[in-house]
Amino acid sequence: MPNPSRLRAAALTATAAALSALLAGCGGGSQEDDEDLSGQKLHWKNCPAPSEAEGGGAAPSPLPDGDEWQCATMKAPLDWDDPEGDTIGLALIRAEADGAADRRIGSLVFNFGGPGGSGVTTLPAFGQDYAKLRTRYDLVSFDPRGVGRSDPVECLDDKQLDTYFQQDATPDDRAERTEFVDNTEEFNAACEKHSKKILPHVRTTDAARDMDLMRQVLGDEKLHYFGISYGTELGGVYAHLFPRHVGRAVFDAVVDPTQTAEQGSLGQAKGFQLALDNFAEDCVSKVEDCPVGDTAEDVEARIARLLKDLDRKPIPGVFPRELTETAATGGIAQALYSKDFWEYLTEGLEQAYDGDGRVLMVLSDALNGRNEDGEYSNITAANVAINCADDKPRYDPAYVEDKLPEFRDASPLFGDYLAWSMLSCTDWPVAGAADHPDVHAPGAAPILVIGNTGDPATPYEGAGKMVDALGKGVGVELTYKGQGHGAYDSKNRCVQDAVHGYLLDGKVPAAKTLCS
Repeated sequence: MPNPSRLRAAALTATAAALSALLAGCGGGSQEDDEDLSGQKLHWKNCPAPSEAEGGGAAPSPLPDGDEWQCATMKAPLDWDDPEGDTIGLALIRAEADGAADRRIGSLVFNFGGPGGSGVTTLPAFGQDYAKLRTRYDLVSFDPRGVGRSDPVECLDDKQLDTYFQQDATPDDRAERTEFVDNTEEFNAACEKHSKKILPHVRTTDAARDMDLMRQVLGDEKLHYFGISYGTELGGVYAHLFPRHVGRAVFDAVVDPTQTAEQGSLGQAKGFQLALDNFAEDCVSKVEDCPVGDTAEDVEARIARLLKDLDRKPIPGVFPRELTETAATGGIAQALYSKDFWEYLTEGLEQAYDGDGRVLMVLSDALNGRNEDGEYSNITAANVAINCADDKPRYDPAYVEDKLPEFRDASPLFGDYLAWSMLSCTDWPVAGAADHPDVHAPGAAPILVIGNTGDPATPYEGAGKMVDALGKGVGVELTYKGQGHGAYDSKNRCVQDAVHGYLLDGKVPAAKTLCS
């Protein structure tokens, strides 16, 4: 079962589209020995429809001014330790700057998180949110190596994934534990079978080196960058490796770079519990009655009873699949990524109490990268592959069982779910790189680091830890007192003014700026 806190806000648009419908009724190759990859020319053309690994669907709609989104493939070394060996193709997308040519700063590269999210599909989905930044930048994103159209990691097929996600990811006894461990081993073995060549080369350090090559190929002296969620970790690693190449950069929804995988999962259990508490308080504070509980405590108690009941007997979900305890937990977690989805969570809970699990199932599908046609993107496979290549610790079932009381104390609802997810790398065929990423970046230009006090997936404290780890004079912290994963897309004027002031005009906001 994927760790929901390691996933991203990239699925939110797909979630909204799927729920609205329900409630209404580039490749690899071999490098020439004399080829200079930094001098390669990109052949931009209108974007095709996303591949299944990118999530499927239609080609991106034209921009508001009628311009088309453009796509290209950039060659990069498969193995950065052997830069003259085989290459892979990295899928890129851009919207050219629409302002005056003499005002253009360069390219602004986005990574929306995951790891495992497709930037090629996410940037056009959220493109209008970044329209002001397009006045001075080409907006650029990409599918990182192992993701989407960039030599995607492949594990289980769609039918196998349907079965995989129906499993009980919070085992209660020895038989369930054995089945869960066996399923994890089978998933990992399938990844090795189908993607053995790429698995050793999907570390965040590899993606950071790809971004520096991208900077050169795009013709920029500095990398101007907007990283969200896991994208902040990628940005921090880039700054560590290439501090003198950092241009204007923003980190939003910040990963704590000082934590091990276990510490991160425990912190995220607390974060999702906080978000659930806030959802419950918000529901009962409405003028009208909250349809899923009389008090905040009652809301959470009813959810706990629902999950316990689903553990014993699932209810109909999206035919022919059933809503299990695990699927319901994932669906609730997905809805907590954005306050805009709290109304869907309320509706989903109402329906589930009446024996209809469709809304919570659609939310769970969005978390897992499944579209309404039953096709899965490769976000789960890529998420596991990148995390396991990055994270050195490996945990066994006995260790998880010892930690369960601590996780349950952090979150009665999400504790078991997140604790057992630590087993995802136990039998992974590639060794993890380190206990946590190195983001120390002395000499880098200022990086605006934004923490959201109500963020469920990347708890607020991570922003301060990132600032400290980047080093003196680099990280500039801004606090947003809000809800949901990230701050810029909340449309908060204070946050957006600070981001625009820095990215567009080079004005660094005062440290410890508070937006509410």
